[in-house]
Amino acid sequence: MAVSSMYSKFRNRVMFPITNESGRVIAFTGRTLATDERAGPKYLNSPETVIYSKSRVLFNLDQAKEAVRALNYAILVEGQMDCISVSAAGFHNVIASSGTAFTAAQAALLGRFSKNVIVNFDPDTAGAKATERTLSLLVEEEFDIRVLTLETGLDPDLYVRRKGKDAYAAALRNSQKYFEYLIERARGQFPVRSAEGKHKAVNYLLPHIQRVPSRIIRDELAEEIAQKLSIDSAVLRQELKHAASSRKSASVKAAPQSSVTDAEKILIRALASGHQFRSEEYFSDRDGADEAFDPARQARYVLSSERLHVGLGTESLMEALLAAENSEPLEVAGSDVERNFLATILMRDDEELTAEKIETARAPDAAQLKSLMDEKLRLKRALMSSGPSGEEITAASAD
Repeated sequence: MAVSSMYSKFRNRVMFPITNESGRVIAFTGRTLATDERAGPKYLNSPETVIYSKSRVLFNLDQAKEAVRALNYAILVEGQMDCISVSAAGFHNVIASSGTAFTAAQAALLGRFSKNVIVNFDPDTAGAKATERTLSLLVEEEFDIRVLTLETGLDPDLYVRRKGKDAYAAALRNSQKYFEYLIERARGQFPVRSAEGKHKAVNYLLPHIQRVPSRIIRDELAEEIAQKLSIDSAVLRQELKHAASSRKSASVKAAPQSSVTDAEKILIRALASGHQFRSEEYFSDRDGADEAFDPARQARYVLSSERLHVGLGTESLMEALLAAENSEPLEVAGSDVERNFLATILMRDDEELTAEKIETARAPDAAQLKSLMDEKLRLKRALMSSGPSGEEITAASAD
């Protein structure tokens, strides 16, 4: 019998230490030296441990924190190589999200050192989506945010190495206020010359306005949108007011669903996240991505193969989400109550969906379903037995 050989998890990779904000090494990330697809992900991180959770760590923060404090702003990039190249060019206030989706925990950590940030993610479609989600979290933490979008095809690492630090410094000075960036995104995605295009652009921007804590700033943003999209500001204010009331209504109408378990909510959130990950580009060469984990894909597998949701109060909503893989989640809900309930769940997106959370969600649902099936079987047997009294059936139901 041949003896199986052991090999390094990080073989054929150049290694970078991952440290906490105090400078202690808590994990590693390795960049592949190979060029073929069989080499695995571009970046591979250490598995998560008690001391290392990638959603709670900012790469290079221990080296950058003093510069962030002194300059009173941070440069936030995606990957480790972006961070290393920008820092080597003399911009010592740069940190990285390590290629993972930026989280509320990372925003809170950064906020301890400065509330001003320039977001400089990759200029591709996946980078733009990551920027939007990051902006939402930073706005809720009341950061002063600017966005730097580099030339197409150049991430921060390539830009600094090809064009030099002076060009990057000039690009930083010309970074946009975050809402100017969002308005440009809206104009680029929707033909705002038509009424329908303006309607879609406004619907795209309204959730971003609603996240702003200050009413004064919300009003100023509404005026700016109205001006740049050639919309009557009074109409836009009415839309904003209607959206705010709908959000409150969603929370109120969803209250009767309090019996829904946390496990169900996790699975519903995972299913609804599918539209965020439809593009394969999201998974291609994402810095620091140790695996292409898709929460929607895992939830679909769990529910399709094990049918844990059958018999639950949320069965119809989960079935609708399962059947509409490439649709916006709010469009597939079968009723206003389901739509409002789903909206409430999606608003609470401050925690990262992980494989561990979805696996944990399986256990309570399975136990609940088994309990229901056992109870159903017991009642069926009681009804089929000879001459049961009403009291006996009632007693069986109460057990």
